[in-house]
Amino acid sequence: MSGRRNSRTSKFTESGINDLLMRLQALLPQLNQTSDSRASVSMMQIIKETCSRISMLQREVKEHGERLAELVNSAYTSDVDEECLRRLHL
Repeated sequence: MSGRRNSRTSKFTESGINDLLMRLQALLPQLNQTSDSRASVSMMQIIKETCSRISMLQREVKEHGERLAELVNSAYTSDVDEECLRRLHL
């Protein structure tokens, strides 16, 4: 599973993100119709920040998944770990 995850995240290179930004820009009529360059820059900044946030969340999910795998594979689990595992399975 981690191999699949690694290949998926490696697709998000800087050039790939820039390509996605250009495609998103084409989908946003407001961005294409505005003559105000400040609005255009602001919208592009929002898109870039969103992409950055998504990347950060993907890293967090990966870290939590690895921690969960460690807990499941460990021979000893504390009451707190067991409660955490129970909540994740609900």
